[in-house]
Amino acid sequence: MRICIPSKGPEPGDIVDERFGRAPYYLIHDTETGKNESYKNPAAEGMGGVGPRAAQFLLDHDVNVLVTARVGGNALGALKAGGITILLYDAAGSTVMDAINAYTTGGLREQ
Repeated sequence: MRICIPSKGPEPGDIVDERFGRAPYYLIHDTETGKNESYKNPAAEGMGGVGPRAAQFLLDHDVNVLVTARVGGNALGALKAGGITILLYDAAGSTVMDAINAYTTGGLREQ
């Protein structure tokens, strides 16, 4: 399973970004291998329509689950159409690793 967490930085110890489409980074965690990959969000600085472009980025990187505080309507439709499960995580000030741990313990609700 590949899960994505929007982040303010490229490392697992960085703070989770509460935004999906405009988050500066995406950290993708592979639950089978334990490996993390970090990517600069190519849509973050866009003028409009960043949600669907960010959703396409996740689809292009074979993400199965997005763990985030919120997702806008346009991105929500694109993510659901692509088969990506959206789990809500809104613990302010927490790290990406905290979000990964919350996912693995199963305490997140689906949007």
